[in-house]
Amino acid sequence: MGQAREVMDRLTDAVTTHPDLKVVAELYAEDAVAVTPDEGEIHGRDHIVEYWRQMTQAVPEATFETVHAYEVGDTAIDEGFFSGRNTGPIQLPTGEALPATQKEVRIRGVDIATVRDGRITDYRLYFDEMQFLDQLGLLPDATP
Repeated sequence: MGQAREVMDRLTDAVTTHPDLKVVAELYAEDAVAVTPDEGEIHGRDHIVEYWRQMTQAVPEATFETVHAYEVGDTAIDEGFFSGRNTGPIQLPTGEALPATQKEVRIRGVDIATVRDGRITDYRLYFDEMQFLDQLGLLPDATP
């Protein structure tokens, strides 16, 4: 197992099984960039940690079930299922927060992390945001 795989595994653990934002902060370079479907491009460790704070607050006891895990050079790639119950507020881009829905979510996603000198410099997260919102019951009913 190389450095990228080890860092990715620690990140997954720090945002799911054993949430710890201090560990998350240690894993990202100060000038890291992350791209997510719900927040777009996020610049800088502090902003990325804030993204994970909001996610771990919204779904505090999440799990990640790995389907595929790869490491190629300085990059680790995970595909799997993020699952949990929404028991905390959901932050909106406007700064407002929605109350917890108490609903279960299970969404398939892919994480890609490029690691240099033991820290993530580039991070990409892909998941179906509409599926996530639908499972939370936050989409309007489409039936006429």
